[in-house]
Amino acid sequence: MIGAGQGVRTVAFLILIGAVLLLEKTALHFLRVAGVKPDLVLLLVIFNGVLKGPREGAFWGFIGGLIEDFACGHYIGLHALSELCAGYVAGLVEVRVYKESLFVAAVVVWGTSILAGAVVYLLLATLGIFVAPVEAFIRVIFPVAVYNALVSLLFYRLFHRATFYGILKEERF
Repeated sequence: MIGAGQGVRTVAFLILIGAVLLLEKTALHFLRVAGVKPDLVLLLVIFNGVLKGPREGAFWGFIGGLIEDFACGHYIGLHALSELCAGYVAGLVEVRVYKESLFVAAVVVWGTSILAGAVVYLLLATLGIFVAPVEAFIRVIFPVAVYNALVSLLFYRLFHRATFYGILKEERF
């Protein structure tokens, strides 16, 4: 059973996913660098994993990825699986790192973004969509990971505050 505080957090997180997805699919289209844009839903998933652990990271990775899949309308489950993996792996560092560090957050975002890109690449390959691995890594996976890491420097502290002191805080009754 979900308590009142958890329900508010769930609704707030779903609204946040919807808002960043809308931003990603509209305004960020014009802010491409080297042909790529940051994956804001993936950033939320990674931030949540780092701050709340692998279970929360995997859960919200699956939910956020599934919402992204339905919004894109291409391969349902592609982002759900890749972001589930990224959220889980990001969550594994929860107790092992200093969560307040921007540098640590950026490194975790960079690494898990590469992981998520690799999972997408492998899933597309199983569907018969083949892109040369070096080409995929150099032109898409690595630049998106760098862009995500740089964007994380701007938004991690805000998400951290919202998670522990703001609307995303779990209320215990």
